[in-house]
Amino acid sequence: MAEQEKLHIKLNVYDTELSVNVPRSEEEYYRKSAKLITDIVNSYSQIFKGKKSDKEILYMALIDIALRYEKNEGKNDTAPYNDILHKLTSEIEEALK
Repeated sequence: MAEQEKLHIKLNVYDTELSVNVPRSEEEYYRKSAKLITDIVNSYSQIFKGKKSDKEILYMALIDIALRYEKNEGKNDTAPYNDILHKLTSEIEEALK
């Protein structure tokens, strides 16, 4: 299998510029991810600046992103539907015999 072409890009994540090599086909995902992180950290910074440390604000943003990820993972679980379809298929095949 051929190795995917890499692209060297600079990402601005909150107050930091990161230089990374990414698969060319995934550049958009990296840029959107960097923007999401920046937006969430900025939101928490506006609410908690002066009340919480920068480190706490970053951790709050990380928890927010992780929660979104975990909730979305649960929505994409197709196992219950696959089980139902398998049972229905078995019943239909049995009825047709």
